[in-house]
Amino acid sequence: MELIDSHSHIYGSEYTEDFEEMMARAKEAGVDTIMAVGADLESSIAACELAKTRDNIYCSVGIHPHDAEGVTEADYQTVRELALNNPKVVAIGEVGLDFFRDRSPRPAQEEVFRRFIRMARELSLPLIIHDRDAHDRILAILKEEKAEEVGGVLHCFSGDLDMARTCIDLNFMISIPGTITYPSNEALREVVRGVKIEKLMVETDAPYLTPVPHRGKRNEPAFVRYAAEKVAELKGLSPDDVGRITSFNTRRLFRIEQAAQEDTIAYKIRNSLYLNITNRCSNRCTFCPKFEELSVKGHELKLSHEPNYAEVIAAVDAASDFNEVVFCGFGEPLIRLDLVKEVAAELKRRGLKVRINTDGQANLVHGRNVLPELSGLVDALSVSLNASDAEEYERLCNTPFGGGGFQGVCDFLREAPRHVPQVTASVVTVPGVDVDKVRELALSLGVEFREREFEEVG
Repeated sequence: MELIDSHSHIYGSEYTEDFEEMMARAKEAGVDTIMAVGADLESSIAACELAKTRDNIYCSVGIHPHDAEGVTEADYQTVRELALNNPKVVAIGEVGLDFFRDRSPRPAQEEVFRRFIRMARELSLPLIIHDRDAHDRILAILKEEKAEEVGGVLHCFSGDLDMARTCIDLNFMISIPGTITYPSNEALREVVRGVKIEKLMVETDAPYLTPVPHRGKRNEPAFVRYAAEKVAELKGLSPDDVGRITSFNTRRLFRIEQAAQEDTIAYKIRNSLYLNITNRCSNRCTFCPKFEELSVKGHELKLSHEPNYAEVIAAVDAASDFNEVVFCGFGEPLIRLDLVKEVAAELKRRGLKVRINTDGQANLVHGRNVLPELSGLVDALSVSLNASDAEEYERLCNTPFGGGGFQGVCDFLREAPRHVPQVTASVVTVPGVDVDKVRELALSLGVEFREREFEEVG
């Protein structure tokens, strides 16, 4: 499992005696990157110094609301200089409000919080937010100070689902600590169920908030896996999925570069192996996220070239533990019909289930009915219908076939069940689309129907 501990305090004295052993345990658990988060001037300096010594440790600088009283202009300048002079500083924080302990007067906490939001905006760095019993004021100040310009993360999130969604609307991620494993913490589990995995990160807050089954002991980065495993259970994903996706989310937020990798041809989500064979499409759908970034569920899908048969089969051979193979990347697989048929024939020879996710315009692209050519090679087709009439389809999908594009998809769906055992028409729930009408059309064409949740990008 690939993991990032997005929030820890491992520079502290709690780790003096076994630091190297602790780091080795983290590596063994799959934790390749650790964020060391500053909480005052002393710890911010310590986090920066530690990050300088380790390629896989990054850091942030800030002053915790407990210490807000007495913060001076010199203190702000020190934090600013730390951020400017160390390339390993990737965020401002942790900063925020703590109305539970109230160790500093609330007006002082709010003033310091506002100053650090302004600093983050000035330096174009994301924020790491501490929020305890101060939900309404946190949200109000984030809005008033235009924190959405840089975004960030609500660390050790303790609000409800409505608050989580508001934070996401403000360009903030939600970070899940080991408290997700506590039997009494159903509220946080409800947040995880209700928030897209693309908006979640995981953390330890080490040495605090040790997860089950290690409660009562010192927390450490290796234990972030328990938060990831609980998130996986709640989201119906594999732990590997959650580790990969939350790591991708964390790297993107903190702009941590990943080492250059080869093209992703085969990628797993849950128990399905997806084949990414082209980035080309006929349509240019308004709701397609690929125009923002070519990634899905933590997988980078931008291709440097279109893979050949040998490369695709090699990618399949390198994968394991999957129960179906799906032709689906950020492109239309049936544009490469000959490759699909060749690969599918080999997959069927191996006894594998084959599915194709398609825009349904292959007959228009190739100028013939290609469905008989898929007979015996493909077990399931998922076809993007997305509209109930030609005008709506052209507006949403920008088809190059004009009014004939929608008709072509409908004809493809009507014909497909004669050649493929399972055929499903899908709709992306873009605001304004009448899903019931699309469902009615799909059923009239003699196929199954599925809604796909719309995710706004940008």
